[in-house]
Amino acid sequence: MKLKQYVVFGLGRFGVSVATTLAEAGYEVMVVDESEEKIQEISPYVTHAVQADATDMDTLKTLGIRNFDVGVVAIGKDIQSSIMITLLLKELGIPYVVAKASTEVHQRVLQKLGADRIILPEYEMGKRIAANLIAGNIIDYIQLSPDYSIMEVASLPEWNHCTIKDLDVRSKYGINIIAIENKGGINVSPEPDYVLTPEDVLVVVGHNKDLQELEARRYAK
Repeated sequence: MKLKQYVVFGLGRFGVSVATTLAEAGYEVMVVDESEEKIQEISPYVTHAVQADATDMDTLKTLGIRNFDVGVVAIGKDIQSSIMITLLLKELGIPYVVAKASTEVHQRVLQKLGADRIILPEYEMGKRIAANLIAGNIIDYIQLSPDYSIMEVASLPEWNHCTIKDLDVRSKYGINIIAIENKGGINVSPEPDYVLTPEDVLVVVGHNKDLQELEARRYAK
């Protein structure tokens, strides 16, 4: 199966983070920015790094942008460039375009241009931190949809020294344990006979209501 190819426009902190994370995961990543200094800094860490004006259609065609599966427009402050690049990527037929927005107005414009996903980093981080604060012992949180989420949850005291099979969390709590993290690393798809310890952090998936009820158990004791 062919791995997806990504192209990232803009090498601010957000763009660098996206590009290097994708590259570390083994994907082919091209980055494009007008700053020669930024291109030189990131070039050892990605597949291709190109200094160019990405608001020019001929330049994008020359770079073979049509061959990429996902385009990430990581430009926030220069709204005009962000809008132009997003428009050009959609015209070139990039299957999936992700664009960073700096304001709600910017977000609405990107939506009208057909961006497949729009990210407001500060807004999303704020929601994530708020969810962590409300949840108490929830360490991290990823919302999959309005109804379902993945969360990292510290093991409940009554779960310690019990096996996953004995806990039967799927029928009792409506959740599934998809991984366990501890000092020894991450155990993906742990076996039913795995014995939980106080140091374990569970990565669970489930309906938001079930996850909230699970969290409430800690404070009901």
